[in-house]
Amino acid sequence: MTLAPHQNMRLDFSEATRAVQQMLNGFIERLPYLLVALVVFIIFYSVSRGVRSLVRQISERARRHQNLALVLGRVAQGLIIFVGLLVALVIAIPGFTPGQLVSILGISSVAVGFAFRDILQNFLAGILILLSEPFRLGDQIKIGEFEGTVEDIQTRATFIRTYDGRRVVIPNASLFTNSVTVNTAFEKRRLQYDFGIGYGDDIARAKQTVLETVRGIPEILHEPAPDALVVELGGSSVNIRLRYWVSPSRRYDVLMAQDAVLERVKNALQQAGIDLPFPTQQILFHDQTEEWDGDRTQQREGWPAAKSAEKMPKPSRISSALQHVSTHMTGENDQTTRRDA
Repeated sequence: MTLAPHQNMRLDFSEATRAVQQMLNGFIERLPYLLVALVVFIIFYSVSRGVRSLVRQISERARRHQNLALVLGRVAQGLIIFVGLLVALVIAIPGFTPGQLVSILGISSVAVGFAFRDILQNFLAGILILLSEPFRLGDQIKIGEFEGTVEDIQTRATFIRTYDGRRVVIPNASLFTNSVTVNTAFEKRRLQYDFGIGYGDDIARAKQTVLETVRGIPEILHEPAPDALVVELGGSSVNIRLRYWVSPSRRYDVLMAQDAVLERVKNALQQAGIDLPFPTQQILFHDQTEEWDGDRTQQREGWPAAKSAEKMPKPSRISSALQHVSTHMTGENDQTTRRDA
């Protein structure tokens, strides 16, 4: 006898209900273990936060290696949380062992080692930076095109806040292998600025005016004393370099000191009648067919003047040169006309 198709496809809901019931019974049986595992994990988490807080308090008292103490506190917190997680899993899941978690994560595999190579490199570089402390939290550093204040030093990267309010995350390996300028490594910092005076001005008087002005600025240190040195005889000015020291050496203080110095020095030089020339260029015109052209003992442009005024030729004017050229061209045209005739 052949059964109808709808009789062959009949579902047995009793088996499905029995399976769901077994799952619920198993969950209810494990519920106390899950609650105990959750409580254990919360205890480990609370202990980890307490350890990190304790390390932070100790680091605030001991200024040396403060950054390293903070990172070690963070690492200790992570290890305690990891141990708490393992204990909670052993309690909650029957038959679970930490070795199973290690095999699942594949920590011992070579592929994972290559994948985490950069992470381990940054981690080791971060530990070395924290041990040597080339800079600390709050220092202002410059690396490559980035410059700002160090906000946080972690085992993987260092966070700096730029002066225009942006955050830059720099891998520790880059900080460890490249040159880093620490602007706030010392309390005092020397600044300098070059300015030019006219060739006809008294250099000694200009130096005295500048130094007296700078000494009267509160932001400028008296020791080491500021100085002014002639560094170049430029094309249109005598260039003097003003050097002075400020403290503290943070970016804002440096800008404020520089603003005060430049404003007062400029006003003082103008009041003293000392010229602050801008780049100029002088163009001399002369008749290249004159008799003395090329004679270095008597030529005007670029060479010393003749010993007597009688021997010095008068400088040619543009109008005279143009008139000479016009006359020369007219004469050639007349000669051409006569030959054609």
